[in-house]
Order: sequence, then structure tokens, then C-alpha cells
Amino acid sequence: MGRKSPYPEEFRKDAVALYRAAAGKRTYAAVAADPGITAESLRTWVRKDEARAVPGRRDAGGSEAEDLARLRAENARLLKAEKGVALRAQDPSPGGRVFRSGSEVSPRRWDFISENRADFGVQRICQVLGASRAGYYRHLATAQARAERQAEEKRTVSEIRAIHTEHHGAYGAPRVHAELRARGRRINRKRVTRLMRVNHIVGRHLRKKKRTTIADRSAPPAPDLVMRDFTADTLNTRWCGDITYIAVGATWLYLATVIDICSRKVVGWSIADHMRTSLVTDAIEMAVAARGGQVNGVVFHTDRGAQYSAAVFAEVCRRHGIRRSMGQVGSSYDNALAESFFQGLKRELLHGRRWTSKAQTRLELFRWLSYYNRRRRHSALGYLTPAEFEQQLITSRTLSLVA
Repeated sequence: MGRKSPYPEEFRKDAVALYRAAAGKRTYAAVAADPGITAESLRTWVRKDEARAVPGRRDAGGSEAEDLARLRAENARLLKAEKGVALRAQDPSPGGRVFRSGSEVSPRRWDFISENRADFGVQRICQVLGASRAGYYRHLATAQARAERQAEEKRTVSEIRAIHTEHHGAYGAPRVHAELRARGRRINRKRVTRLMRVNHIVGRHLRKKKRTTIADRSAPPAPDLVMRDFTADTLNTRWCGDITYIAVGATWLYLATVIDICSRKVVGWSIADHMRTSLVTDAIEMAVAARGGQVNGVVFHTDRGAQYSAAVFAEVCRRHGIRRSMGQVGSSYDNALAESFFQGLKRELLHGRRWTSKAQTRLELFRWLSYYNRRRRHSALGYLTPAEFEQQLITSRTLSLVA
């Protein structure tokens, strides 16, 4: 009998679903790199799932025929969408012909002089228009440089749009600027902000917030070992976590997370259609496995929800040497880092979208969490990704030990 996998079953299923969603266009290694597992592990999970698959079995989110019909309807809608019109909003898209460029009065004046100078002369036209002859000749002398600047600006806007699209429209000017710098572009952040504003390229902003914590007042609370200080100099010294909800049709999915405060990396998570204690224990087990099983002494900070106060959860933490920490009831500031993470998730992935299939929702959550760890730039990390930050931290400490 083989060794039991350290990853929760639902994590393995989501990884298999992520590979199958690629439809053969990505290798095992490429898909496995997103959630941070080995290609061989993913290959083994896929083979085991195929071996025990039962014909006709479907996810509770909907039948195969329903999913196919939904996808065909969506494809038909996209094909019928008119060019230059934003989907769903029915508003002219940025870059469409409805939008006019600004500040055209002065260039039009110089063009008029050029078109009529042979008939009336530059001096007379400038007198009538109240324009400067020196200004006109300066305009002619700088025409080539101005054209080069405009062409370069168009290339920059195209690159900004590509980055904005690549990150699903979530990036604002700070992260777009960081991405451009990471690609070797030397560009001022104010210029990026101006170009995005002029071209109507906007990151997502979340406006609504809902509290879901249900405290168990009968359970003895753990002490607050963080005291709103969400900083850590080394990995695996302080973790924090929380639970959020995702509406799927008339039902719900719940996501529990474990975040390393030092690197902001989501080292463990669990997705389920219930809020039982296993939701948070699975997330902890995944985090422990991701950190190689050596987490003795790490502080795990949460709110006082019933799941985190349960005896089963306390036992799992005790077995791994994890020290529990809890904030006060009703204060989001006591678990601000976890709250901030969920705001980013809802702003960038969930806001403005309607979910009807549990299977598709799980896959999108799994994909976004993997993207967050490996590719999303974080302002608190100097606009590095959590994976890049951890790698730099490990490398610098290794070099200091060698020295």
C-alpha cells in the first residue's frame, strides 16, 4: 500500500480539474507549477482519478448537457458582440471611435496654416489667427520627434492593456507600473497613471463588505499573540487565516485560508459547500504539508469563529505544534491581513460575476489562488509576488550563512 498523500483530497481533486481544464494544451509540469506541486504528483492524481471514475457521475453543480448548453450560449453571445462595444455594459469601449482625443485645437491651427500658406502666406494667417510664427515653425521642426513620441506612447498603451487583460482587469496603475519595470521598461509611475486614465483602463474596486463570522461564546478563546502587528521577519513564524463565502446560484461555497504573514503567500486553503470544522482543519493540514511538516512553534492567528474555537481544530494545532491566537469579537482590524486578502479576492475574481456551477467556481478559485501565489504582485512586498519574495528571502539568508 502506497504512502498517504499529505494533501487533502479536495486539493487533489481541484488540481486534477485544473489539469483537465487545460484540455491537453499544457503539460503536467506547467499546470503543477501554479499550485506549487510536482508534476509527478499531479500525474499520479490524474491517473488515480481516471481509474476510479464512474461513467455518468457528475458534479452537483449541473449536468454535462446543461454545462454544454451554457458554454454554447456564451460563445454565441461573444460572437454576436459588436466590435468597439463593451460586453454586457453596452457602452463604447476604450479606444472605440466614439471617444475623441483631447487637446486638438492647437495642432489643428498649425495644420490650417500649412494647408493655406501657399495662398495667403504664413505671416498673414498668423496675424488673423493670433498665432506665433515662431511657434508654427517650431511645430514643423519638431514634427518627427512628436510622431515618434506618439508612436512610442501607443506601444506603451498597448503593453499596459496587455498586462491589464493578462491579470483579468484587476491591476491598477501601481501594479501595472511594477509589472512594466519587472519586464525591463523604464517608465515613470505618474506616466502610467496618466495613460491609464486617458485611455479609460481601470483596475477593479470593491465597494461592498459583509461580515460572516459566527463566534462560539461557550468555547474558551485563545490569547491574542499578534495584537494587530501583522509583520514577520522569517517564514513560518506567524500565519493568519479566515473563512469567506461565495454565492453559487442559490447555494454557497466556503473558502478557508492559511496565509504566511511574512511572505503573504497562501500556504493552505480548503473549499467546501459547508462550514464544518473540517473546512479549517483541511486548510491547516495543507499548509503543514506545503511547509514540509516542520511548523512547530508557528503562531496561527484567526477570529473567534466557531470553527477555530472547536476542540477538533485545537487538537490538530496541538499535534503539529501550532500556537493558536485569536482577535476580539466583532473587530475586523484584529485580523486585518486575512480580511484584506479576501477583499482582493472578491474585487479581482468575484465582483460583478454570477456563478452557477460549483465545479466551475471551485476551478476558478483554485486557479486564482495559484495565480496569487505565483504571479500576482503584492504592494506590501515591494511589488514582488509571494513566490518571488520567498525565493529572495531564502537566497539572501543562504548567502549570509555561507559568508
